[in-house]
Amino acid sequence: MTDSSIFIAGANGQLGLALQAQYPGAKTADIDMLDITDRVSVEAFDWSSIKIILNAAAFTNVDGAESSEGRIAAWQVNAMAVSNLARMSIKHDITFVHVSTDYVFDGSQDSHTEEEPLSPLSVYGQSKAAGDIIVSLIPKHYLVRTSWVIGEGKNFVRTMLSLGQQGTTPTVVADQVGRLTFTSELVRAIDHLLSSNCPFGIYNVSNGGEPASWADITREIFADADINLAVSNTTTAEYYKGKQGVAPRPLSSTLALDKILSTGFSPRDWREDLKKYVAKEVNS
Repeated sequence: MTDSSIFIAGANGQLGLALQAQYPGAKTADIDMLDITDRVSVEAFDWSSIKIILNAAAFTNVDGAESSEGRIAAWQVNAMAVSNLARMSIKHDITFVHVSTDYVFDGSQDSHTEEEPLSPLSVYGQSKAAGDIIVSLIPKHYLVRTSWVIGEGKNFVRTMLSLGQQGTTPTVVADQVGRLTFTSELVRAIDHLLSSNCPFGIYNVSNGGEPASWADITREIFADADINLAVSNTTTAEYYKGKQGVAPRPLSSTLALDKILSTGFSPRDWREDLKKYVAKEVNS
């Protein structure tokens, strides 16, 4: 596998940037060259030298997807674009790596396995679930489901850190539980699947360690940054009470990691990566 045989879709997002760092010679294309939501554009692109497509493109505005315009955009990027790329993967015998989400589940299970039936609550989750179904039809695919992604871009850790540095004492939901997934770890897992020739299929990927709530994660962020502020707990229902256009969210986002562990991959504890991430942010 050479970098030049890899194509990264969604190269400018949090995950896409991390994938570019891992595969600096990979091919990318801006929307002027390739619009993945447009079938004609995708079919006109030169796929002859591509052996692997890494699809990091996604419409991830969970609440925005509940609006009439957002619903269309979510389905275009999370389902239609996947269908367009899937056709090329099948036609040109390309390995397809697709990144999905815990939002394809309703959160009623304490831990989600790769075999759990799809049960999305939101438009975002439904559009991502449709993408998952499409990917499952590609002979050579890795469907990587992840949760609570943190990388170079707007994210929860940066938001909470900013609030803490401003002296704001936040109220954070304590009934949504899961694990952070740092893009560095997600990329390491993807590279492991590819370089180890792991069997094709679905793999859950997140950082390791004990699951925690968003409120507890905020306390970890403050502790790592030496911010001496209290964090108040609230429920998801109370936090969003009276707010319009809010998507329903799974309360349990914890992904079972047994399958990826069985391939020899050992995920880092999210607390270790969080400490490094916060230190970098504080010192930047």
